[in-house]
Amino acid sequence: MAQRWTASVLVLLAAAMSVTPPRAQSPSNNPPVNSANPAGSGFPTNPGRTNDIEFVERVLISRRDYQKALENLRLHYIQAGDLERTKWAEDELRQYHRIPKYAYRLELDVPPPNLSGNVNVTEANKLFTRAMQYKDKGGWGTDYIDNQRRAEILFQELLTKYPQSDKISDTAFMLGDIYESKAYKHYRRAAQYYERCYQWNPRTQMEARLRAARIYDKQLNERARAIELYREITTHETDTRRIEEATRRLTDLSGGR
Repeated sequence: MAQRWTASVLVLLAAAMSVTPPRAQSPSNNPPVNSANPAGSGFPTNPGRTNDIEFVERVLISRRDYQKALENLRLHYIQAGDLERTKWAEDELRQYHRIPKYAYRLELDVPPPNLSGNVNVTEANKLFTRAMQYKDKGGWGTDYIDNQRRAEILFQELLTKYPQSDKISDTAFMLGDIYESKAYKHYRRAAQYYERCYQWNPRTQMEARLRAARIYDKQLNERARAIELYREITTHETDTRRIEEATRRLTDLSGGR
């Protein structure tokens, strides 16, 4: 199975895209989390996709190698004092980071539910702060898209480098919010990260369970999973607003509307 990675320092620190390169990413088109897969604890196999993992891994490796080659080329031109070709490499890298990248298998992207980050890691805290400086900034258009990519890359770097950090739960929520946003609309991916938020920290104050339930309910039309999560909200959470919303939707869904 392909390894999760973080590339070296992103080439665009000196340009408009000042971020750190991403690790392998994955998409919204994956097998659903359902009653056969309690609490998103695993990734059920769709018989039609059982042979795709080798191809997906090759794509991820090729992306990593392509990015690294461009970074090395840019560094070569910087050292050679070739400003024109340095700009070419930076432009190509910038466009590379703007392209949506799918992993096609969530298990290559989303860490397992049994992580228990409880260590205050200074470097992880810094990454989280940097990511939040980009998240949701820029309004709409290219600036907004670029900033969401920057935030995503930094949050993913945190999860890859510091899975023991006490920031992983909040990071999972922020990634869920990013993937749900208009910049991505990767709904299944978003739901999985929301689930990791409360799985990694059952005491989280984030509305992760409710956000996941809404996605299964409204976006993915997976009624059984939505009902399961709405019920969990009524038994696991204390926020009145969340409980009221979950109760209303349970009534609606149970009534077949």
